[in-house]
Amino acid sequence: MLSAIVFLPLAGALLTAVFVRNPRLVRLTAAIFAVVTFGLSLVAFASYDLNKGGLQLEDIYANWIPVEGFPVRYHLGVDGLSLPLVLLTALLGLCSVFVSWGIQTRVKEHYVWLLVLQTAVTGVFTSLDLVMFFLFWEMELIPMYLLIAIWGGGRREYSAMKFLIFTITGSAFMLVGILVVFFSVGTFSLAELAGLKPGVEGLDSSQLLLSARFVFLLFFIAFAIKLPVWPVHTWLPDAHTDAPTAGSVMLAGVLIKMGGYGLIRISLGMFPQVARDLALFLAILAVINILYGALVTLRQTDLKRLIAYSSISHMGYVLLGVSSVGAAGGALSPLGVAGAATQMFTHGTITGLLFTMVGLVYDKTHTRHIPDLGGLASRVPFTASIFVIAGLAALGLPSLSGFVSEVMVFLGTFPVWGVITALGALGIVVTAGYILWMLLRVFFGPAQERFVHLEDASLVERVAPVLLLISIVAVGLYPRFLTDLFTSGAAGLLASRFGGSG
Repeated sequence: MLSAIVFLPLAGALLTAVFVRNPRLVRLTAAIFAVVTFGLSLVAFASYDLNKGGLQLEDIYANWIPVEGFPVRYHLGVDGLSLPLVLLTALLGLCSVFVSWGIQTRVKEHYVWLLVLQTAVTGVFTSLDLVMFFLFWEMELIPMYLLIAIWGGGRREYSAMKFLIFTITGSAFMLVGILVVFFSVGTFSLAELAGLKPGVEGLDSSQLLLSARFVFLLFFIAFAIKLPVWPVHTWLPDAHTDAPTAGSVMLAGVLIKMGGYGLIRISLGMFPQVARDLALFLAILAVINILYGALVTLRQTDLKRLIAYSSISHMGYVLLGVSSVGAAGGALSPLGVAGAATQMFTHGTITGLLFTMVGLVYDKTHTRHIPDLGGLASRVPFTASIFVIAGLAALGLPSLSGFVSEVMVFLGTFPVWGVITALGALGIVVTAGYILWMLLRVFFGPAQERFVHLEDASLVERVAPVLLLISIVAVGLYPRFLTDLFTSGAAGLLASRFGGSG
């Protein structure tokens, strides 16, 4: 089933590229493959046995690359940490197809690269071999670069190249780290290296050719760039601002989550002692991310750039949750790491919805400059209503999903880093300020004459917002169907690598 979920979008991309020419059929073909992939993801999500836990739905082919002394396996699998992210990727992939319905330039190529991107990101979340993980990690660069460079706006070539340079730089560090690990312990098996299966114990300097702390930092740099973490965050606002709406949805929704997932799966799973030793460093970086991102967001006058900087702030909570592994063994709880993982899911849906609504506002008004907007609520009530709910979810309103993940992070991290967590909580206050101020300036106040003939979202344009809104409200009202999975995965990680309790 996992192989189908990973490669169905790629099959759809190849079918579209070779056989489909009519733009309307291109859209329908992409939608069919996206719907089927999302359906399979729901089946996988529902079939996961939470009582059993651990790795499930595995696909293994041992002799994938039959080269002596180079044991690369085709190995896919999911646990409580990765399965919800697979579902998130399928959901945002489906939404991106509908968000792109109005694209008129090179329609076939746009949908082809969108489907290839979905395969790449899903592959990262399901790969249990370091070589496969790296190949999928690199595979997403090409479609994302092209989506920004061809269908973006503003300084699209500059932003696409900046995205590429930053990410490839991080990938170079990761590749060196993978090779050091392989030549030290003789395996690429992420399942064994990360404690998902018996095999390799947590790596330390006695097992590695180089210092464990140095190898940890090689991987950490790659994940920090992707997350992104200050001060290697500067590619993200440019990429978001100039990407097409679908590109922004996928970039904010799942691409930057690859960094958070790698941080938990590889940095914590493979280097538990180093992660514990550097936990205070991670917590300090996290609070810088949270407060810096929030304060810079206050100064933004471009709607897209505002949401982009808010993503930097909210990804700080992921890093803060990860830093909870600095607790003493007896006090270690899975709540912080589970909260970090939950934050990745909830932020993916909330920010995906925010970028979808920004795209709708821009399509109708032809501007993203906040001072030029105002009074839109009376003209486009559906767009305004969904945008307001998305904003309230972003600021952590109870009964919406953003509240759940942030509370888990704070509860899991406060016993470990009390002062730092309290400083991070100030980010919530700033977030409420810039979200409410933005909503006031864009949707309320006197209606402007030039917007008197605006049309609200069409039926097709409403599909993606409604799907994302359902997920946000569902997690907000009944979070257990998601948090139990993440807590199960986090507890398994902590038990196998940190000696923590479930």
